[in-house]
Amino acid sequence: MTDATTRNGQFSGRFEWAGFALGFGIGGFFDGILLHQILQWHHLLSGVEQARQDIRVLILWDGIFHVLMYVIAGIGLWLLWRARKEFPAAGADRRLFSNALIGFGVWHIFDSFFSHWMLGIHRIRMDVDNPLFWDLLWFVVFGIVPAAIGWIMRRSGTSGRGGRAMSSPLALVVAAIIAGPLSALPPPDQTQMVVLFRPDIPEQQAIAAIVAVDGRMIGTDASGQMWAVDMALGGNPSELYSYGAILVSNAMLPIGCFNWIRA
Repeated sequence: MTDATTRNGQFSGRFEWAGFALGFGIGGFFDGILLHQILQWHHLLSGVEQARQDIRVLILWDGIFHVLMYVIAGIGLWLLWRARKEFPAAGADRRLFSNALIGFGVWHIFDSFFSHWMLGIHRIRMDVDNPLFWDLLWFVVFGIVPAAIGWIMRRSGTSGRGGRAMSSPLALVVAAIIAGPLSALPPPDQTQMVVLFRPDIPEQQAIAAIVAVDGRMIGTDASGQMWAVDMALGGNPSELYSYGAILVSNAMLPIGCFNWIRA
């Protein structure tokens, strides 16, 4: 069975989904334990008016959320046990780790779109004037970056006997060094992009910065920190970083999460 499922670096579906499920469940635990309990930035239903009036209801639904994460992690462990004959295969540890990283990132991406922006049942920080900034920061750091690192490790994880595969911890460090800065670079061939300014940058200063780099304002969210900008006039979007932008991109940010767009 082992040689049939792992020949040429191919692992069974049970093994692959075990890593994804474990990473997804760990991502949920990370969110619930750190944000709900330790930092207490939000609860699962902090954005629901009726629920936040009673702390017992908030704690109950946090518990139900953790039960769901237990079930998903338990499924991952069961699949991993079913695929235990594949453990001795070359690269199995690396494959499991990379899949878990992808699952971890996918949880935070899913949570951002579904819980924060579609349902609005909570935001990363409920006690700030600009919750979108924290939503996007969490989305990129704990969603996009881990998923990208896991994908890079999957793509580079197979090597022939003549080559030597990079160890998982070293690959993680290298991928983080590469993926971190690249995620903040403006796209080279697109004129329309999203610009996120620091929370301390007032709206008029953000407008002046966009004009200074020959950008055309398309719209902004209610906070005035996140702008849709067209750089068709040929300005250099990288210059926006010197005016207080913290991210300029058309691929890494969920443009569809804009609320109350105004031109």
